[in-house]
Amino acid sequence: MEPALKTMIDNMPEKTGKSLDEWKKLLKSKSFEKHSEAVNFLKKEHGVTHGFANTIVLLSKEDNSSEEDLVANQYEGKENLKPFYEALLKVVTSFGKDVTVTPKKGSVSIIRKRQFALIKPATKTRIDLGLKLPGKEFTNRLEHSGPFGTMCTHRVQITDIKNVDSELKGWLKEAYDLSV
Repeated sequence: MEPALKTMIDNMPEKTGKSLDEWKKLLKSKSFEKHSEAVNFLKKEHGVTHGFANTIVLLSKEDNSSEEDLVANQYEGKENLKPFYEALLKVVTSFGKDVTVTPKKGSVSIIRKRQFALIKPATKTRIDLGLKLPGKEFTNRLEHSGPFGTMCTHRVQITDIKNVDSELKGWLKEAYDLSV
């Protein structure tokens, strides 16, 4: 565990009034569709600062399902897309040890200090890769974010392993570099 995270968890009772385990129990008793709903609940109902709320929600999700289960469920019936996903993971994890891969129910967030990419199996034949590239021009391939809304600025549709090429790797690296 990172020293900063350990310090945050150790300070949690003093700063938030509850231990991490107590917060986890509270969140288990609730049902939130989205990460942001749980964070907002902790902030508004319990006066927890954003940093602590975000950490509590992230750490409580780790208890709910294993990362492998979340990813396996995303690709159930879409197994042909799994090699695309694995190729994308190989690229982003090569950028550095500061990359965090966070599977969720329907997508996988790729985070440095902030989310810079999002991998989502969109259909049985396509993965949508969301990228955070503010100010970057749109092209036929590097589209407007579409269904990602404000989570990402751009989207690339991946329908073939060949789509994970040097151009795409360059966009991923650019998004990574901007996420400091």
